Amino acid sequence: MKRLLSPLALVLLTGAALAQAPAGDAARGRELFMKDGCYQCHGTVGQGSRGAGPRLSPNTPPFEAFAQAVRKPANVMPVYTPLVLSDAGLADIHAYLRGLPGPAKAEDARILR
Repeated sequence: MKRLLSPLALVLLTGAALAQAPAGDAARGRELFMKDGCYQCHGTVGQGSRGAGPRLSPNTPPFEAFAQAVRKPANVMPVYTPLVLSDAGLADIHAYLRGLPGPAKAEDARILR
């Protein structure tokens, strides 16, 4: 008989998995993001584009979901196996995307004041 985890246990396990996500080097991640062509569909700052790649920043997905999407993409995105992009490189790109500031707030635009 299989035993199901309680909702609390799932939350704790998910939090532990997120806490174990590799830190990564954002500067190297930017280099890889450009070199590997990620920017062509997702934009140079992860803003995404219509009909190409979804927005990746701000609100970058947790590392596990991000890694899954890169290693086993659901759509037309090419597969980035560890032979093409190492796990460390993947963590670096994730760090780059997570470190990007979001778009400016409308109330901060001088032209609107």
